[in-house]
Amino acid sequence: MWTRSVLKEKAKSAFARSRWGLILCCLILSVVSGGFSGGTSGYTRNMQNSNGSAGTEEAQTYANIFKNFSNGDVSPEVITTILAVFIGVMLAAMVVSIILSIFVMNPLMVGCTRYMEEACYEQKKVGDLGLVGYVFKKGRYGNSVKTIFLMQLYEFLWTLLFIIPGIIKAYEYRMIPYIVAENPEIDTKKAFELSKEMMTGNKMDAFVLDLSFIGWHLLGILTCGILEIFYVMPYEYMTNAFLYDTLKQNASFDYFDHNLGAKTYASAAAYDTYQQNYQDAYQNDANNTYEEEPLPVDDPNQRGGWMPVYNPDQSNNTSQDDSGSDTNSDL
Repeated sequence: MWTRSVLKEKAKSAFARSRWGLILCCLILSVVSGGFSGGTSGYTRNMQNSNGSAGTEEAQTYANIFKNFSNGDVSPEVITTILAVFIGVMLAAMVVSIILSIFVMNPLMVGCTRYMEEACYEQKKVGDLGLVGYVFKKGRYGNSVKTIFLMQLYEFLWTLLFIIPGIIKAYEYRMIPYIVAENPEIDTKKAFELSKEMMTGNKMDAFVLDLSFIGWHLLGILTCGILEIFYVMPYEYMTNAFLYDTLKQNASFDYFDHNLGAKTYASAAAYDTYQQNYQDAYQNDANNTYEEEPLPVDDPNQRGGWMPVYNPDQSNNTSQDDSGSDTNSDL
């Protein structure tokens, strides 16, 4: 069980410990999500201001073109050509944007997520931002790209068909980037299953957690984004990182990176699974013998020895002491 207040307190502590590294990491995330549009507008402004006379001539040319359009002096063939070129440029820009998003931006997003996961356990400095390129390595890159792409594709299709179910699915897939950031080689199907498992019973609480940041975002807008960059974004991202760190403790599959501080959780999960399988095996066949690894059950016929055959009723057996009275073997 988790509460918003506990997650936020942990996030504040982590932010105080790794302040500037997290700020820069969040800046990278903001550039990845929307920096290219800003770059295009900046390029356009530079072109317009680079040469005043050229800008005046271009403006006059555009004015003549619009005048010809309004007077009907432009032939239909020219209009068709212009429209075709415009549509072609737009489609090409869309294709390039999609390719960049899939093969560059998504891996960078996973790398930033990895940085924040590590910040949950230790101080991360600006010099540690090399983790942003964490998945750009052999054995990590291809699987990470595939998993995140499928996650976004499924979210898009669900939202396209049904808005509300699409939102629900988005929350169901919420932990996938964190799972991939911790183990980039994890099977895609298993990543989806683990995220669904972690978010079962937690979707509404996660939704309320998101709503709790609305006031902070409004303050960020009022400060022209300054508060957003230097406090709100790192605070919110780290809160979500700690949400993942909490929910992964209930994972039924040991996928953890033991170098990330999750060794305790992995051992506990592996032990519970092993113990359950161990008990089920003996419940199904109580007469099985295990000569190589006998169970540590005390043999009442051999004091201090070990009994290689499992007997589920042994704890209820009674034995007689030297005086002939019945006593419970557990006493």
